[in-house]
Amino acid sequence: MPDTPTRAVRLGALVLLLRPTYVAAEVVTAAATTGGYSFLADSVSRLGEVGCTAAYCSPRHEVMNGAFMVYGVALAGGALLLARPLGPWATGLLVVSGLSSYATGLAPLDQDATLHALAATPLFVAQPLALLLLGHRVRRTRPRLAKALLATGVLTAAAAVGFVLSAEGRAAGALERAALWPVLLALAAYAWAVGVRGTPTRTAQ
Repeated sequence: MPDTPTRAVRLGALVLLLRPTYVAAEVVTAAATTGGYSFLADSVSRLGEVGCTAAYCSPRHEVMNGAFMVYGVALAGGALLLARPLGPWATGLLVVSGLSSYATGLAPLDQDATLHALAATPLFVAQPLALLLLGHRVRRTRPRLAKALLATGVLTAAAAVGFVLSAEGRAAGALERAALWPVLLALAAYAWAVGVRGTPTRTAQ
């Protein structure tokens, strides 16, 4: 029988269930850009650029940078609230991911590209690893969810590598989003299983 979720677990699950709304921040910000913005070719970071030129401007950059920070805090906080079912390693990796997202919002790409890269890189490494570990952890108690988490971990890891290798190529935006957006859904699915439906305490050893 599944355990009844604690108040902390329910709150943490709610936070992760709300995180897919992050995509709306990208859409709202992109809608206001001038000079042309492509979700397929352009990186998410371009939406947070502060400076404007005749060729490109993102007037709502504060929305994007604020989203990096707010949703980063949500990820770290949600992970800490869900620390018991997540386990220490997945929790730690998700906290690192959240802090990385927060730091990215403080370091816009056009202000200091090196600092921006340093801030953002842990997110692309830690999130796939967290999904892989989490998939392994629940493989006996929730095999279908485990398969989804493992598949998403592999997908996002491959997309992150592809994004780095693309060097702002024609599919850079698509690859970056393939590395980020599925994580939102995978963690929301996990949050639903643990925080709403409840999950057995027995996990893979």
